Amino acid sequence: MITPSVAYADVAVGYEDRGLTVGADQWMKDSVTGNLVRAEPGTVSTDPNEYKYELQCHLGGGDFDTPCLARQLDCKDREDGAKGIPVMWLSRPRGVPGAVWAHHSGPTCLYDPKPEDLLPRIAADIQRQFQNLPVSAGAVVAQPSPNTLRGAETNFYAEAAEQQFDITMFGQKVHVVATPVQYTWNYGDGTVFGPQPSMGGPLPQDRWGEKTRTSHAYASTGDFQVVLTTSFQGTYSVNSGPPLPIPGQGQFNAPPQTISVWRSLTRNYADDCNANPQGQGCPGVGG
Repeated sequence: MITPSVAYADVAVGYEDRGLTVGADQWMKDSVTGNLVRAEPGTVSTDPNEYKYELQCHLGGGDFDTPCLARQLDCKDREDGAKGIPVMWLSRPRGVPGAVWAHHSGPTCLYDPKPEDLLPRIAADIQRQFQNLPVSAGAVVAQPSPNTLRGAETNFYAEAAEQQFDITMFGQKVHVVATPVQYTWNYGDGTVFGPQPSMGGPLPQDRWGEKTRTSHAYASTGDFQVVLTTSFQGTYSVNSGPPLPIPGQGQFNAPPQTISVWRSLTRNYADDCNANPQGQGCPGVGG
């Protein structure tokens, strides 16, 4: 299961920069109230500054200030149904090459009558979406298989690969990349190995029986169900925007692989089956 955590995407003015399909996004001071409002297309502003907002606790790069989140402004929905988000307003001189954004005001609640900012909603739901994707955990391969010997090292390895998915969230196109990073082996006899980063690898047949990073020796005979759990890390991008990390890891199980553990017997015989066709172990003769 995926580990819950608080996360939001990088949110700032200029939806078009992140590909959100809500049109142009320009902000200006209202000449009457002095509040920052969304400018209608074609509006000409005489304000020497331009403005943008960022989420109150945003640090950049998809990261957030965790202590800040604990005291983040609580923006309750208005009676008219408008959604509020806690923001800090930034400004910079308009048309000045190299001008940097600086704090202007806030924190304050932004109630936007135009389409709401969907990036925080996508970020808050991306973990659940990631865990519910049809990610293939890969396959379990055993050497030897399907039968092995009690007390001998059986080499297990995983066949897992990076996977990509295109989904729609809140009407936006989201591209998800899932990369395998850790593996947990349940050998079916009560022994569990992992999580650890090695997926193992194949051995040539003349080396079967050697101990490897992911091999296992069974102490008893019988049929055992071997289950591989693969942990994936993910990234997501909204409408071809930059990739952002999905907090935590998604864990996915591969189909069980049945391994039959046999015992071996060693006997010495005085002659071979050519000399004694009726000898024990010869074709047609019971053991």
